Amino acid sequence: MEIRPTTDTDLDVFVDTVHAAFGRFPETPIEGGGLWWSALEMDRCLLALTADGRPVGTAAAHSFELTLPGETPVPAAGVTAVGVLPSHRRQGVLSTMMRHQLAELRARGEFLSVLLASEAPIYGRFGYGPATYTARLTVPRHQAALAVPRARGVADAPATGSDNGSVAVLRRAECGETLEEVYDRYRRAQPGALSRPHRWWALRAGQPPISPAPRYVAVHRDADGVPDGYASYSIDSGTLTVDETIATDNAVFTALARFVLGHDLVTTGVFKHVPPEHPLRWQFADFRAGEVSGDTDWLWVRLLDVPRALTARGWFMDGELVLDVADPFLGEHGRYLLTVREGKADCVPTDREPDLSLDVSDLGSVYLGGTAPSTLVRAGHMRAHRPGAATLADALFRTDRPPHCLHWF
Repeated sequence: MEIRPTTDTDLDVFVDTVHAAFGRFPETPIEGGGLWWSALEMDRCLLALTADGRPVGTAAAHSFELTLPGETPVPAAGVTAVGVLPSHRRQGVLSTMMRHQLAELRARGEFLSVLLASEAPIYGRFGYGPATYTARLTVPRHQAALAVPRARGVADAPATGSDNGSVAVLRRAECGETLEEVYDRYRRAQPGALSRPHRWWALRAGQPPISPAPRYVAVHRDADGVPDGYASYSIDSGTLTVDETIATDNAVFTALARFVLGHDLVTTGVFKHVPPEHPLRWQFADFRAGEVSGDTDWLWVRLLDVPRALTARGWFMDGELVLDVADPFLGEHGRYLLTVREGKADCVPTDREPDLSLDVSDLGSVYLGGTAPSTLVRAGHMRAHRPGAATLADALFRTDRPPHCLHWF
């Protein structure tokens, strides 16, 4: 079997192969773009070929930036379009492609890889761990009244729902540049968020509100008229579904939620992709108004260079941990002393006894602060070698806000 990079001339073969792997057919082209594969970077795609040259597997990577805790954007490879024809599964094709791709990412100097997992059991064995989570919030309109914030009038009132801005309803085609600019501001401050390169917006490749699918967009502007948030939505049979809500602060999110939930001729509001611990449920006069469903993993993270990755993110308390990290898929093992002082980390190899032993996939799960190390210790995945090690790890990896990712790729 041969694994080779693709060129622009391989696009049709690549697209046909990945669709066949998933038992689907390519969508009918949409005027004005909208095909997800139009954003593929063909110099970052791989084809697996049999000895006689037949394509049987695919894998690709996008060039993204991932925002780390501390509002630090770093390059990250967004792995996608991974598939193997049903006739060639369980024959080592996927493992060979994944190993080849990880080596290629390292050769490019990348130290982080991320993906969205079609099936949860697949990617843990390749070193990826679930790192961000998302849920759906469904609200009956008759229960959607928002309570008056009890902290109104105190110093932090702007964060609790005070808003002097305005909301305008636009068609998606009228506000593309605005959405792109607002999303970019949002993702630079949100840990776990991925960039959306301009070409994605220009090609309209992806899911709403990037795609050409018809949508209305509620655009929020501050008191000076500057756009600082939006909600992309559609209405069907009395249900208003919000594809994504982008807001630069809590007050903007509340204003958009109030608009959505006050829409006439709607019986139910559905917010897709609500981040963990979001305050919206607490803002309802009826706490039971918001029904949470579809609580699931979203972004999976894989560290390709442990010291580089740990020193790249920001930290919120001082401390020291010795991490014993196994990477069975790549046959690697390392023990590292992580030292954090004044928000910066140093990470070096060490012979000291470990505080925690863990798989590289577990390190990917805790890396953005969305999974507590103590949870994985209790689950039996990580081993704490001394009392208090898991508690210290929880405090060290904690972030100022939960990581969240909205981007589909």
